[in-house]
Amino acid sequence: MKKVIKYILVSIFALMIIAFGGFYIWSEQTYKPSDELYALVGKGDIKKENGFVTFEPTKNKKVGIVLYPGAKVEPEAYGYYAKELAKEGYTVVIPDVRFNFALFDKNKATEAKDAYPAVEKWHVAGHSLGGVAATAYAYENPKEVEGIILLGSYPSDSNDFSKMKVPMLSLYAEYDGLSTVEKIMKTKHLLSKEANMHKIAGGNHGQFGVYGKQKGDHEATISAKKQQEEMIAVTKKWLDQNGE
Repeated sequence: MKKVIKYILVSIFALMIIAFGGFYIWSEQTYKPSDELYALVGKGDIKKENGFVTFEPTKNKKVGIVLYPGAKVEPEAYGYYAKELAKEGYTVVIPDVRFNFALFDKNKATEAKDAYPAVEKWHVAGHSLGGVAATAYAYENPKEVEGIILLGSYPSDSNDFSKMKVPMLSLYAEYDGLSTVEKIMKTKHLLSKEANMHKIAGGNHGQFGVYGKQKGDHEATISAKKQQEEMIAVTKKWLDQNGE
């Protein structure tokens, strides 16, 4: 009997190792920033430090944004959006996250506060699964967050902001094949009463970053640059109202 139990335990352990190995290999098959991203943001402008891809402003408003990347999307893919917000005076940091899944590292915002002490106020933002991580952090640490920006994303059912006063911005896209318009509308009740929502006509899921096509997404009818520019303009306006 002991030999049978030992065999079962060893078998379970071996299966766990195989499963983890398969997950790890899959998680490393990332969406990399495209050539278009590097045309918009020179590689020399992308700075990695403290576990973040960082864009610092020349004239600092002492307001920062922690932008959690989507699942398996490399942080640099959000470089254009981040760089343009940094031009407005905001420190934008995009974390490297364990196994390329932000939910494994939702407390990266706390690390950002420690790494950039000159920043006095912080917003959290996130694309897709990164938005789930950002809202989870904000829900658990409401006094640490000035506002929340969602890029093709929405909170999980356990993070209900409907009775909270936190400013929120939800950017979603007409042809998003993952965080569909239907899903965005079905979870609208989880947003705070101070939430602003903006639909990007012709946009899709992958173009919330600049990394090319993503499996399961629909074809956009606008360019990645046009979608990014609309994201940037709407975010700037929202930050002017909520970021000081």
